This record gives sequence, structure tokens and C-alpha cells, in this order.
Amino acid sequence: MIHTNLKKKFSCIVLVCLLFGIICVWKEMKKGDGYNSLQLQTKEFQALKSLQKQSVGSVSQSVSSSSIQDPFRGKQDLSRLRGPSKTTLENSHLVWNKESSSRNLIPRLQKIWKNYLKMNKYKVSYKGPGPGVKFSAEALSCHLRNQVNVSMVEASDFPFNTSEWEGFLPKENFRTKTGLWGRCAVVSSAGSLKSSQLGQEIDNHDAILRFNAAPTDNFQRDVGTKTTIRLMNSQLVTTERRFLKDSLYNEGILVVWDPSVYHTDIPKWYKNPDYGFFENYKSYRKLHPDQPFYILKPQMPWELWDILQEMAPEEIQPNPPSSGMLGIILMMTLCDQVDIYEFLPSKRKTDLCYYYQKFFDTACTMGAYHPLLYEKNLVKFLNLGTDEDIYLFGKATLRGFRNISC
Repeated sequence: MIHTNLKKKFSCIVLVCLLFGIICVWKEMKKGDGYNSLQLQTKEFQALKSLQKQSVGSVSQSVSSSSIQDPFRGKQDLSRLRGPSKTTLENSHLVWNKESSSRNLIPRLQKIWKNYLKMNKYKVSYKGPGPGVKFSAEALSCHLRNQVNVSMVEASDFPFNTSEWEGFLPKENFRTKTGLWGRCAVVSSAGSLKSSQLGQEIDNHDAILRFNAAPTDNFQRDVGTKTTIRLMNSQLVTTERRFLKDSLYNEGILVVWDPSVYHTDIPKWYKNPDYGFFENYKSYRKLHPDQPFYILKPQMPWELWDILQEMAPEEIQPNPPSSGMLGIILMMTLCDQVDIYEFLPSKRKTDLCYYYQKFFDTACTMGAYHPLLYEKNLVKFLNLGTDEDIYLFGKATLRGFRNISC
């Protein structure tokens, strides 16, 4: 009888200790947003790396793409682990593999990739070196700086120098208007930004670039509040009914881009744009004459595409780079340091395409129309930050072009 009572008392003590432990963990989680919970999350990341090394050997960032099935090198390797944290590890992934290729795509996306190679809508006829040219990070940065001309259409460019366009283009040069910044943030529209609690960190940058219709209202805690530059594709400016009315677009400097036929000049592109955004551009300028609104020269995306193809391990989609990649290069020309959020996905990786819409597709991470997979390889290759920053925050850090020696 006494023995039974002792067992009951011991069970009660264990239960109380367990409840106390759960409450403590819950309080710690409630405390933290962003960096307030950094220590707990850092321990999680370090435990993942440590357990993975113990169980599968030295699985490092330099593992070749032929030896893996998933560019995040997560679920398949980690599912083989044994130990108390197995369930947690199986639901996690590590960071983007900079050697990713089409072999990392699911069959549906592989088929789409092959179809775009055959389609060649923009008449791409690449004759440069590669694919598979190897660069050092420094050499690649110099190559990007020297070969990709980030510039805007000017009033002296035909046919924008005609009376039809008089007074519509901004008078002030783009780089004069933006100035030179120290730390800048490029904020993707990825669904993995939901519940990231990165808003305060993002707002602490000198300048912030956002894309297309990505809002800040109702999402401040995750994406911040400020917008310095908004880069938009011409499809949005042409077809989005709210573009001329929504106050979302009234903050900061606007930049629109439209793809041309491969390396064509401005007059030929003007006659045959991908989307006929010019009239809506003029209408917006009439409504907001004091807001800077620039048009990116159509040659720039293809100058960047050439480098992506040069360093890729294979042929890439003959379609222009994504707005995300264009925005990263744009900010590298203006800033000393560029912090990029959720372009390389974090532990929150999801098939939710946008943090502000309920639309799911793996292509939003891996690429379909745009050569997104190869863009992510480039960013990972140039990243100055740690894998821990990518895993916890989806944050990659690139050096601005002014800070490189060529």
C-alpha cells in the first residue's frame, strides 16, 4: 500500500514538472518575435546540424547536386536520423543548394522547363561562354557590375523624345533621385514571410524594395511598413484594374519593367512590348506627377540572363529573369549592403506563393516561366551571411557593387 502511494506521488511530481516545462517553453515563444527568440532558434539550428552530422556524416554545402533529390537537402536525409528529435527534424529542411539543377524539379516542372526551352518566345540566341563557367564570388560580382547596366529610359531615347511623350518621364536621373544608401532590404513576396516576425528588422534598413502588389497594411509585423522603391512588371501596370486607384502604389519610387525580344533596342521594343503598358503609365503620371516613376531599359534583363546562363550547369529557360532577381541587382547598384528576405527560403518554406494571397504552387519557389532556380543558385553563391541566417530568417546578404574591387 505504501509502495503504491509512493508511485502515485512520484507520478504527480513528474506530471507537475512536465507541465511547468511546457509553460516555460510557451512563455519563451510568446516573448520572442524576430531576434527576441534568436537564441532558442539558433539552438534549434545547431542541434539540426549536429544531429545530421552524427547520423549521416559530413553532409556539407558542397555536396554535388547529383547526390541529392531535393535542393533543400532536408526531409530525405534527416528522415534517416534516429533520436528524440526525429519528428522535429523530419519536418525541417536545411538551406538552398547552390548547385541545384533541373534534376531537383518535380516532373511537372521539368516538363514545363523543357517546353519553354523549345518555345523560345523571345528569340534567344545565346552565343556566350558556358553553361557551367566557374567563377569565384569576387569575379562573379565584378562580372555582374561590369556587364549588367541598370539604367532607366530617358527623355532623350527615341521614341520617348517625341512630343507624344513630352513631360511624362521623370526629369531627375534615377540614381540622383535615389541617392546612395548603406544597408538596404529586398523583401520578396513569398508566402514563407507569413509569421516570420521580421517587420522591425526590415524597417531598420536605409531603403526597402518591394514588388508588384505586395502590401504592408495588415502584414506590418512580418514585412515592415516602409517602401522606398516598388518594382513592378508591365503585366500588372497593364491589366491590374486597381493600379490607377489603389493607394498602395502611391508610396516611394516606382519602376516598371517589360521584357523585349532578346537584346533588341528600345525603338523595336517600343513597337512590340510584351504588355502595352505605356498608356496606363501616362495615366498614372497625370494623376501623380510628383511621384517618381521610371521605366527600366529593356536590355538590362537580358544582360543579367546571359550571366545566369553562363554560370548555370545546363540550358535555362529562355525567358527573362524574375522581378525578384532584377530588384536584387538594382539595389546592389545603389547600396553598400543588400539583405534579401525569403528569396532563399527559410525553415518556413511553403508552396504558398504570396504572403498576401491564398495561391499554392511549387513553381513559385522552384521556377517555371522564370529561371528562378538558377537565380537562387547565384544569390546563394554570393551570400556573405550564414546558413543559419537563411534557415531561421530566409535572409541572404550581398555586397553592393561599390564595395567590390575589380
